[in-house]
Amino acid sequence: MSARPSLEVEIGGLKLKNPVLPASGTYGYGREYLPFFSPDRLGAIVTKGVSLTPWPGNRSPRIRETTGGMLNAIGLQNPGVDHFIEEALPFLRNYQTPVIVNIVGKTTEEYAEVARILNDYPEVSGFEINISCPNVKEGGIAFGTDPAMAAAVTGAVRKATRKPLIVKLSPNVTDITVIARSVEDAGADALSLINTLLGMAIDIRSRRPVLGNLVGGLSGPAIKPVALRMVWQIFPIVKIPIIGIGGICSSIDALEFIMAGATALGIGTALFKDPLTPIKILEGIEEFLVEEGLTRVTELKGVAHCQ
Repeated sequence: MSARPSLEVEIGGLKLKNPVLPASGTYGYGREYLPFFSPDRLGAIVTKGVSLTPWPGNRSPRIRETTGGMLNAIGLQNPGVDHFIEEALPFLRNYQTPVIVNIVGKTTEEYAEVARILNDYPEVSGFEINISCPNVKEGGIAFGTDPAMAAAVTGAVRKATRKPLIVKLSPNVTDITVIARSVEDAGADALSLINTLLGMAIDIRSRRPVLGNLVGGLSGPAIKPVALRMVWQIFPIVKIPIIGIGGICSSIDALEFIMAGATALGIGTALFKDPLTPIKILEGIEEFLVEEGLTRVTELKGVAHCQ
């Protein structure tokens, strides 16, 4: 019997058993998905955003289903880093899967302070800094659309930790390659792309925007072609790994991202429709490798560029 193909990948020095991760904000801290699969089935756990102090989030309504996806304006609601340490870390300590903590902040100093506080906890394997949320009025997308500000936040967090540092990029820019280069130069070990696209919906009866925040982030299958294009754009111009995110719902979607240049994959909105999506994608990738006679998933990275 032939050996099973290897699904192992590496992100910024962090070795993962497979390339499938939950996208931040869709997986909580993992408890919610225990009835469906163990966190140890994943390549890594990417937590919901963690801020220095509790954030209440935006006013309701905060979610709206759209054709081919959903709008959300949660506003990065979370109970803060102290609560994360007291409640989430003891749970995550039960699993072997690396934990990547998503960091959010309103100032450069807040991002760096969260990293500094969590840096000495062995359960934390790395950080993903969210400089790209489109539905918070301070921080968030403001950092992610300006190359100098993006670099400043990345550099500040880099000084606060030597653990792997991933930067989550916004698609709501004129040229995402400029932002990618700026954060790579500032010390990022990997990139997550993309975050949600800025969008809105209007209630024709009330004549008002549906979301309490007026605008929100569009995610789901509708944004996949945009996300795939941006991964394709970034792959040749950076030396660091890419985590592809945006509308990945199947192993076919996942394989497209890998072939465009992604090392790993973030599964987000699809989790709300089918919580078993990450496991189905893993199984589909492995089946494809067997069918194609490949021994490692890394053999497919960026192959769509080799024409």
